[in-house]
Amino acid sequence: MHLIVNDVEILLDDEGYLYDLEQWSPDVALQLAKDDGLTLTEAHWEVIHVLRDFYRQYQLSPAMRPLVKAVGIALGKDKGRSIYLMQLFPGSPAKVAARLAGLPKPENCL
Repeated sequence: MHLIVNDVEILLDDEGYLYDLEQWSPDVALQLAKDDGLTLTEAHWEVIHVLRDFYRQYQLSPAMRPLVKAVGIALGKDKGRSIYLMQLFPGSPAKVAARLAGLPKPENCL
């Protein structure tokens, strides 16, 4: 699988995660979201930035519980809730948000 973003081919694995994390850009996130039928709002971008900061610090994509905790610490208790993240990133918030953030799939997510 692949995407074409700004005339650059972005290779994806079978689940839609980037093979080369260095190829991520906001434009890549926008295209991935569009392909999922999502329109990224400021609320989505806040979570994406928290995820990317988490990855820079720990070198891993957080599963749901650590994601909720990280979002709560960074953005406040109201946003650090599972239901909030599920509204933004339907299905599996940890997986969907990590993919849009250009990060690997969280290890303990099916």
